[in-house]
Formats: sequence, structure tokens, C-alpha cells
Amino acid sequence: MCWGAWDCRCPAVGAGRGNFFNLGRHAPCAGHVSHFPPPFSCSPFRMPGSVPANGVATWPKDVGIIAMEVYIPSQYVEQSELETFDGVDAGKYTIGLGQARMGFCTDREDINSLCLTVVQRLMERNCLSYDSIGRLEVGTETIIDKSKSVKTVLMQLFEESGNTDVEGIDTTNACYGGTAALFNAVNWVESSSWDGRYALVVSGDIAVYATGGARPTGGAGAVAMLVGPNAPLAFDRGLRGTHMQHAYDFYKPDMVSEYPVVDGKLSIQCYLSALDRCYAVYRNKINAQWQREGVDKRFNLEDFGYMIFHSPYCKLVQKSLARLLLNDFLSHPNPNTDSGLYSGLEAFRDVKAEDTYFDRDVEKAFLKASAQMFEQKTKASLLVSNQNGNMYTPSVYGCLASVLAQHTAQQLAGQRVGVFSYGSGFAATLYSIRITQDATPDSALEKLVASLSDLQARLDSRMKVSPAVFAENMKLREKTHHLANYVPQSSVEELFPGTWYLTRVDEKHRRQYSRRSLNDDAPLEAGLVTSTTTNEHIPSPAKKIPRMPATTAGPAVVSMTNGDH
Repeated sequence: MCWGAWDCRCPAVGAGRGNFFNLGRHAPCAGHVSHFPPPFSCSPFRMPGSVPANGVATWPKDVGIIAMEVYIPSQYVEQSELETFDGVDAGKYTIGLGQARMGFCTDREDINSLCLTVVQRLMERNCLSYDSIGRLEVGTETIIDKSKSVKTVLMQLFEESGNTDVEGIDTTNACYGGTAALFNAVNWVESSSWDGRYALVVSGDIAVYATGGARPTGGAGAVAMLVGPNAPLAFDRGLRGTHMQHAYDFYKPDMVSEYPVVDGKLSIQCYLSALDRCYAVYRNKINAQWQREGVDKRFNLEDFGYMIFHSPYCKLVQKSLARLLLNDFLSHPNPNTDSGLYSGLEAFRDVKAEDTYFDRDVEKAFLKASAQMFEQKTKASLLVSNQNGNMYTPSVYGCLASVLAQHTAQQLAGQRVGVFSYGSGFAATLYSIRITQDATPDSALEKLVASLSDLQARLDSRMKVSPAVFAENMKLREKTHHLANYVPQSSVEELFPGTWYLTRVDEKHRRQYSRRSLNDDAPLEAGLVTSTTTNEHIPSPAKKIPRMPATTAGPAVVSMTNGDH
């Protein structure tokens, strides 16, 4: 295998050094499978955050996302078939919610295994040394232990490198935890605490609901993001609009159940009110920034090249974009209602935003007015949401990955992406990311885009199951959730190659994991590692040498726990 090696021996690439981030430009190497993208060949080069060995440390520039990895479960259920199974009207889930498919996890996967999988995939595919990570933070609301963090379980991946100097811990508030973790990572790189290494942010959840109207809004998955300076996706400094408020719109008070308590109507009201507040704060900040820079214009929705949202279900996202247009309309000093974007909207000139959360006339009018804008700025972001469902904390970052997966680097270069993140309870932020102008063939942006270009193929490679099988899996999870002395019953063969899975929970609730072989035809042993080449240890952005010397990894069986090790 060529994962993490200086000297790629992939037959399709040829012996000798290949190019880092070949990104699937060659056929998969022997043993690689179509479910996962082929690993990249690795040559000695500098990651986007790197500086020359003799460089002088300065305030980090363009801090943001350098690399991304998305993990989605290997099985799904069709929402149209679920409508029939649940005995509801045709279109209730597919049209009313805007959902096509819903991914789910069997009892073989939990939050620890999801995060183990997505982290190892990101590290392997980017040929990164675990020594190059100085901060690791997890955002999740899927809690399986009230004390021990998911982050500490992930530290088992770092053991061979000897790197235990890794800051960060789990961050929790419904679907907002991933964003809070990402902000913490960005802030760390921009702070006096930064030691020159990368930050790694992991966002993952398993979204399940009791039988009923909320169940079709479930899903599962994880996203990992590498954060550092000189990033192709840089955070706009000083441009975050945040709103925090107390509400019981969605919460999980039952410690022995995975299911939440949901007030559907209140949840929508909280989401939309938070969107209004965050957008108002963001606009005020960017207008003030532009004024200081001598830019003579007022910010509006047109200034975002793309606008993505946390997606509980796709229809709410479409309504949310329309909501932002309503905000622009109401704040405009003199909108033209005779022609153009606001044509025919004069009747709504004097409405108050807080009175319109459930106003069907307002909703319909602004959905129509924003239809073209939705097609241009938001629709592409809903690929994962539509095909996999609500992933909770990774939801909005699955939307970001969807945009990157469906556009070329040239189309993305120079665009500003608006990002709205929401977590019930409730916490929300609207912020923006600036995409680098550099879209040349070997640029960091090109490599990032190419690494996600197979996202649709990954979704298509999953296995469809019937609603009855899906319901049986939900019952099994319900019965076995938090059981001690338990061995999962579901098949490992249905998991994608390279997936970490739960092997057992002992009498003290300590969890043990193994990794499915990367070779689809090989026996399903516990993650057999058969690298025959020297592992490449890519230095951190501001470090001259890695902490640990390169070593030759021989065959080893990988097994992990969430307890003593």
C-alpha cells in the first residue's frame, strides 16, 4: 500500500516518488476498493501551512481549513419507501422535508468508531504524521459516557507516534458542537498558545428518533477538518454573528436513551429567529469593516458566492435562504418592488420579521423571489443532506463538502461562503469563509476539491435496505444502547473497508474496536496493517523536524478500546 509512504509503489503510478494528493487521478491500487477513494501517493513536500525551515514565525495568515474528510455509513433507507412503510401520504418526507435517503448505523458503529474512521482516513489520505497535530477537538452530541471524551479514545491513533502533547477536548451543544470546536481550533492557531502544528477538528453524530414524525429527519456521519495557516478556505477575521438563548426546543434529558425530546414548532421558530439575529450582527460587522476600508456599499445576500446552512432537513434550508432575502428586503432603505429581485413584494414592506416565522404568504412570496438564488448559491450544498440525512454536528460541514465536491477549483476561487450553524437549546453563528484565488493545478484548493470529487460515488456505493430492516436496526439499537457485557449482532461485512467498528462492550462498559481490512477480498481481521514502505512524517507548519523519526511498520493487528490500554 502507498498510504503514508515517501516512496509510492502503486503500479498505476509507477515505482518511485509520486505526487502528493494524486487524488484519484490514477486507477485504484491493488487492494483498494471503490467505496473509499484510492489513497494518495506521498512525496516530500510542504503542506499549505508549512513555512521554510529558516522562516521567521509571524502572525499566521489565512487560517482555515486545509483538508477535509467525510464519512457516511454504508447503509441507507429510501424515504419514499419509508413513507409507504409508515403509512403517511406520498411526498410527506420526500417533498415536505426534501429528503431522498437516510443513512443509519447498526449496533456495530457508535460515535467512537465513526470518529476513529474519519480521523484515520484523513491522516492516511493526506500522508500526515500524527506528530504534526497539536490540537484535536471533537464536536458531538452523541454521548455514550458522561465523563470520558471521544477525544481520549481517538488518542489511541497517536500512540505509535508517541505524540501525547495534543490539546483540545469534546465540545457539546446539540448540532453546534462542531462549529464551536472549529472556532476553538482557529482561535488556537491565531493565538500565543500555537506551537506551529496543525489542529484537527472532528464532528460526528448518530441522529436517531423514536418511531413517529421526526424519525425521517435522522442520519449519521462524521467530518474531519485539518486547520492551519495559508489555508485554501480561510476564515474571515472578525466576521461572526452569534446568538445564544435559552429554550427547550430539542434536548436529551434521558441518559439511558438515544432519543431526544423535540418541540418541532418551537425548534423551527428558534432556528429562524437565530438566523435573523446572526445575519443582522454579521451584516453590521461587515458593513463596519467595509466602511473602514473605504468600500461604499451595503452588504446583502448577493455578496455571498455560496450560502450554506445547518440542515435538519433540506426544505428548511430552502426556507432559510428565503428568510435571509426577507431580512435584506426589510432592511433596505428603498427597495425596488417594480422590477428585479424584490418585484411584487411591496405588500410585505411593513411586516415584522418576528411575526412571520409561520406566515405562509410571506414564506411563499420569498421562496419564489429567492428561487434562482437558491439554485446558484445553496442547492449544491444539499447533496449529503438529501442523500444521507441530518448528521447533527457535521451537517453544515457536509454541506460545505458538497459544494466543494460539485464545483471546480476555478469556479470556487475567490468566492465568499456564508455559513450558518445552529444547535438547539440554543446556540447559533453565521460566519464566512474566503476561498483562495489560487486555483492552479497543483494548488491547495485544487487538491482539496479533488479529494472530495468522488462524494457522489461514495453515496451511490452504499447498500439500500428495506424500511423493515431499518426499523429492526432501530429496535436493536434501542434495546442494546448502553448495555454492558454486550457483543454487537450486526454483520461486519456490510461496513465499508477501512471502517472502525465496535467488537464488544465488557462488564465495566469498556468498549473495544477493530478496523475492517482495507482489502475487500482479504479476511476480515482486526485491521491488519501491511505497509512495506517507510512512513512519511510530514512536519508541522512551523516545525523544522518531526518529533518522532520515521519507522518501518511491520504487520500488526490493530485493536482499540475506550478503557484501559
